[in-house]
Parts: sequence; C-alpha cells; structure tokens
Amino acid sequence: MTTHESPTGTRRHTSDPATASADHTVSVDLSGRTALVTGAASGIGRACALRLAAAGAHVRLVDVDGEALAALGVGEPLEIDLTDLDAAEAAGRGADVVVNNAGVQTVAPVQDFPTDRFSLMLRLMVEAPFRTVRGALPHMYARGWGRVVNISSVHGLRASPYKSAYVTAKHGLEGFSKVVALEGAEHGVTSNCVDPGYVRTPLVEHQIAEQARAHGIPEDRVIDEVLLARSPVKRLVEPEEVAELVAFLCAREASFISGASLPVDGAWTAS
Repeated sequence: MTTHESPTGTRRHTSDPATASADHTVSVDLSGRTALVTGAASGIGRACALRLAAAGAHVRLVDVDGEALAALGVGEPLEIDLTDLDAAEAAGRGADVVVNNAGVQTVAPVQDFPTDRFSLMLRLMVEAPFRTVRGALPHMYARGWGRVVNISSVHGLRASPYKSAYVTAKHGLEGFSKVVALEGAEHGVTSNCVDPGYVRTPLVEHQIAEQARAHGIPEDRVIDEVLLARSPVKRLVEPEEVAELVAFLCAREASFISGASLPVDGAWTAS
C-alpha cells in the first residue's frame, strides 16, 4: 500500500498486493487462516481483501462482479449473489475470518420507498451476514479461534432521513454482531462492528444524485452540505483506513475487543 498526499494535504492510499505490507500500521499474521470478504470487488471490501491477503490469509472474494474479483489478482474469486442465502452460508463454511461488507443504498422518503427494495436490502445486509457467520462458526469453534468483522456504518448508530432500509439494516447488523460476541466468547471468537462515516467508494459516489434529488440541491453541493455536514473532519474516509482497523481486529492484540462498535467517522457520531 503506497501513500500519496492530496492537494488538500490529506493522505490518500492505493492498494498494491505486491507492496501492500510496506505501509501497514499493524503487524498481523494470518498465515494458515481463511478469510471471507463479501462485496470484495470494490471500495471497502476490495481494500479489506488486499489487506488480509497481505497479512498471509487465503482470501475468499465474494461479489456479483466476478470480472472485477479476478482482476484483483489475489485469493479465490467467488461470483455469488448473497441474496441467495444458501450460497451465502456455503461461502462461510471453513472461514476463520468473516468480513461482512456487501451492501447497497437507496435514498427515498419512507412513503415513496420501494417495498421490494426495502426487503432486498435487509436480505443482503442482515440475513446474508447471519448466514455467512452461521456457516463459519462451527469451524471457528472447532479451532478455538475466529474473527467476525461486520462493516456497519455510522448509520448503525445514528439515523439520517431518506435511508430507512439502510439505517434499519445497519442497526440490525449491530445487534446481530453483539449476539455473536456473547455466544462466541467461550470459543475464542470475537465479533465487532466497524462503523465508517462516508467512505470514498462507488456506493457513496452513486448516491450523490439521489441525495441531490431528495434534498432539492445541485449534485456539486451534496458532499459538503449533506454527506459531510455533521462531520468535523471535512473529508471522505479512505477505504484503506477502514481496512487497517479490520486487520487490527484480527490481531492477537485485539483478542479482548469484542461486542464493540468502532466508529471511523471523523467525530461524526460525536457531533
């Protein structure tokens, strides 16, 4: 992973599996471990997959975009639609680390929110994580070690208007993560949520037009006036910043961190 200075002075990172270990802040050895990362084709999932591969894990890369997975050049690409819940559970079997990251977004008032889309989002972001973890836990328990990292959101801790399905799903994921932490404690399994603010990902970039329509403002004002309005740190989070925390949660030094919700939000939830 190489680091670059942006014109505003913030650090930008690019992932390169050949040099990924050069700039990591945590030493994590996942040799002999299998890590499942969902939504691995881009954004946070891609950054997590590259980071865990750099730590020595065999990474199962899950996404609907098989071509993008193959282009990553690491791990085992699995083109899976996680709304096929049996396939989601099968993908989790034998995994030592599960990173539930896959998600989608729709922005609309409750009265206009498409009912089928609401159901799909809960299926993808609550039921599918339940099934991947359900598939993985017997293996984790047998080995006496496991890491479940659920990529939640500040919207798992706070609400925003026009995001009823996303907020509901992330709140549900937070609760599920805590239950796994309680049940897994005696088996050496930890379970945590990482709660990013707005991350520089396709998911965020694609919702700008929707946010502009919902709030009645031009698209070029959405980042400053909507996405970052509550954030004291006025920039988007970089995917690699989230991935570094995910890696730390897999380290032996993090074995006592479980049942937690860890914001990566520039003090968004503190404001």
